[in-house]
Amino acid sequence: MAEESESLKDASHLYEVECTQYHAERPGFRIIELQISPTQSVPWHFHNHIQDAFYVIEGTLKIFLQDPKEEVILAPGNTYSVRPHRPHLVTNAGKTSATFLVLQGIGEYDFVPLGSNEE
Repeated sequence: MAEESESLKDASHLYEVECTQYHAERPGFRIIELQISPTQSVPWHFHNHIQDAFYVIEGTLKIFLQDPKEEVILAPGNTYSVRPHRPHLVTNAGKTSATFLVLQGIGEYDFVPLGSNEE
């Protein structure tokens, strides 16, 4: 695994997205809607306690994963879950904006950035 960084409670300053909307935020669980342009991505990171469950509303996502190395393409209506401690990078795989939900839980949210943003 790449060199680990300190855990963050809020990582929104580390990357840009077109739009972020919180649909639910409770202790140990939250649902976030993100919209990213074709050039934007959520950088390499992992979570210590929670899993990310992705659901694509519009567009196409590509998720790069480590441990083991894997690439997943998600179209509208597709879902994919990333277990705690598994490094992942989320990119827009299309030519238009991608909108997706991320269900995060169950547990305390954290974002552990990793050194490189390379695929």
